[in-house]
Amino acid sequence: MGEFSTIERDGRLLVVTLNRPDVLNALHPPANRELAQAIDEFAADPELWVAILTGAGRGFCAGNDLKHQARGGDMSGQPETGFAGLTNRFDLTKPVIAAVNGVAMGGGFEIALACDLIIASEDASFALPEPRVGLAALAGGVHRLPRQIGPKNAMGMLLTGRRVSAEEGQRLGFVNEVVPKGEALAGAKRWAAQILECAPLSVRASKQAASQGLEFGLREAMAGSYDELRRMVKSEDFVEGPKAFAEKRPPRWKGR
Repeated sequence: MGEFSTIERDGRLLVVTLNRPDVLNALHPPANRELAQAIDEFAADPELWVAILTGAGRGFCAGNDLKHQARGGDMSGQPETGFAGLTNRFDLTKPVIAAVNGVAMGGGFEIALACDLIIASEDASFALPEPRVGLAALAGGVHRLPRQIGPKNAMGMLLTGRRVSAEEGQRLGFVNEVVPKGEALAGAKRWAAQILECAPLSVRASKQAASQGLEFGLREAMAGSYDELRRMVKSEDFVEGPKAFAEKRPPRWKGR
């Protein structure tokens, strides 16, 4: 348990909970550094295959702690891996799921967009309101949102700063599932369990190839070289999967 977050291990699953509920889990540099360390440890631990990021109390994350900044709080020492140690992290091939309960505003929405899946409670809401306070969503929001929901839909949010419900977020395409109030974490764990049924190296190879392939045209993407794909085809799991299928039994994944 950290000062600004809590960590829970459940087998191959890691649950990281932003824990500043008195400010709707808004983040300042010390909280960002603590979360960056948690994600560093998740990335390095071979026993952990999937992570969930969620928030304590009434919200997922209200973004940057502007009150801390306005009071003259020290804003130095932000981690190189970005907001929550995630928005500038481009080498993480393990899947991360956002379990969004309540508000995901500004940097909070950017954290969710940096995750691979978003499971949102029916009372969740999303916005990039930075233009309303003279700022811009520069922790990836202005770039990730158009890639995930298309430029016109994204501009409708980016240029107005308007708030979007979980239901509309699913229609737009950045929310994977809307669940009843209070069940965001349970819903995310259900998705995590489905991922954990799959070969971990196959999951990582799929994430890396899909993510990096978006930088190219289709022909170039399909002809590309991906480190995790090479790891996958050289692994014991690459043999175990077809063998388990032929023997009509559940596979025993090793992650190597």
